Amino acid sequence: MPHYSLKNIVLYFLQLGYSGFGGPVALVGYMHRDLVEKKKWISEEEYKTGLALAQLAPGPLAAQLGIYLGFVHYGIVGATLCGIAFVLPSFLMVVVLGYCYVEYSHLVWMQTVFYGVGAGVIGIITVSSYKLTVKSVGLLTVSSFKKNALLWFFYGLSIIFTILTQREEILFFVLSGFAYMLYKFPPKWSNKLLKHSPLLVSSTWLLPIENSRIVDIILFFAKAGAFVFGSGLAIVPFLHEGVVVQKNWLNEVQFLDAVAVAMITPGPVVITVGFIGYLVEGFWGATAAAFATFLPCYLLTILPAPYFKKISSNLSIKAFVEGITAAVVGALVGSVVVIATRSIVDTPTALIALLSGTSLLYIKKMQEPYIIILAGLAGVVFKLL
Repeated sequence: MPHYSLKNIVLYFLQLGYSGFGGPVALVGYMHRDLVEKKKWISEEEYKTGLALAQLAPGPLAAQLGIYLGFVHYGIVGATLCGIAFVLPSFLMVVVLGYCYVEYSHLVWMQTVFYGVGAGVIGIITVSSYKLTVKSVGLLTVSSFKKNALLWFFYGLSIIFTILTQREEILFFVLSGFAYMLYKFPPKWSNKLLKHSPLLVSSTWLLPIENSRIVDIILFFAKAGAFVFGSGLAIVPFLHEGVVVQKNWLNEVQFLDAVAVAMITPGPVVITVGFIGYLVEGFWGATAAAFATFLPCYLLTILPAPYFKKISSNLSIKAFVEGITAAVVGALVGSVVVIATRSIVDTPTALIALLSGTSLLYIKKMQEPYIIILAGLAGVVFKLL
């Protein structure tokens, strides 16, 4: 039996939902720090399995991992409540900001704050990605490179691919897992694994039907949630193509404002869909967009979760998970680089990012929300100079 209650972990994800800044890299890092290292509610093995499963299924990485960690000891009820608790605070925030945006027609003050906040976020997620690398792949030492050479290869290749293409490739993650499994503990039943892979879950229920604007929103964002893999960064190009180019729901300025809102609010970056939905069809549009985006990742996390849990003690499966995890963390590091190229635009933002990262590393009592506030204030000061 777990030594924590369902209420404990639901309240934790509620707290993370309103105070967790930094996007998917930082959020999964916070979960590891709090639930594995500090509270010890989740084992290292359970966390790594959840991280691998979250990357295999489509949708926002941090939300998927949160859903899985709720599932570990409390099943579907835990997964459902933790998922809702994690997303709800940021959803309410973007609805309020959407209302203000519609009423006042600008977010100049928010963009000014984001000038510093974006740079501070880079410092935070850089530190988080470093910690994930050490935990999942190995220390940055010669002996570690020799011992885990193949894992480091997958890790490095994933970084390069993510930076060059600005997306994550699910096939590469799966191949990394299989290659490492065959290298370390080749199973007799490896061919059967393909038949039961969660990748084969069908998404053909997304039928192109015509109906009201709300139905149109649900269908579009369900497709976004079902077919975009990886972090919140991965969904941005898909959303831009749909809401700006194809459907003309938003113009370029409105879309960039929506992304800015998602980045300066806590919780999953993908919550930008709530802001977009609000601009298109008010509160119910926001609700429909958020529900449709998160539903596929919820279903495609809990459906294969029991299978992953049962086989997690198998040495071959452990190797499979290790291979996937190395590639996953590499992709997250690559995403940090991609995000940095958009947030670090001059000397002041580079300085803010550097100070944010070093503060988190060397000042023990410095918490992420404080860094975000200070970075925002620093951004305003630099803008006024």
